[in-house]
Amino acid sequence: MKADRVERRKVMTLAQRREIDAVLVTELSRWGRSTLDLLHTLQDLQAWRVSVIAMNGLAFDLATPHGRMMATILAGVAEFERELIQERIRSGIAAAKARGKRLGRQPGQRPKSDRLAPRVLALVAQGRSYRLIGREVGLSKNTIADIVKRDRSANGARARTDNSQLYKEAQR
Repeated sequence: MKADRVERRKVMTLAQRREIDAVLVTELSRWGRSTLDLLHTLQDLQAWRVSVIAMNGLAFDLATPHGRMMATILAGVAEFERELIQERIRSGIAAAKARGKRLGRQPGQRPKSDRLAPRVLALVAQGRSYRLIGREVGLSKNTIADIVKRDRSANGARARTDNSQLYKEAQR
């Protein structure tokens, strides 16, 4: 749940300075992240005499018990709906994992880094820094590190020995 909501904070500051009279929201549930959060901000807005109007036509007069009850009920239903959606997402992910589906970013082709890998590995063997190699070949230092990591995992300990031999040969 995203706690730091910059735009909402700006609106609350405007309301506190009494520079606005009303807040127009698409849905009441979009204004607060939880029932408690929504009720606290609605109470703050009421204290500053700022109305909250939902685009679906609902306006809440939080000065009356009826208005506070309606806001509480709608906020509770919205929070319940969000939790149901989260539960369905979690069960869908679990079902996909059970079926053997791989989640997350899939490995893709890396034509540029694959093409430059031999040159990068030779420069690494010479003892150059990843940052300097990256500048020279036009790749980021993270891509350079990834090339080296892939090479080492593919070749195992042999890669370290080969690289040190390449470095020794380059020194001659």
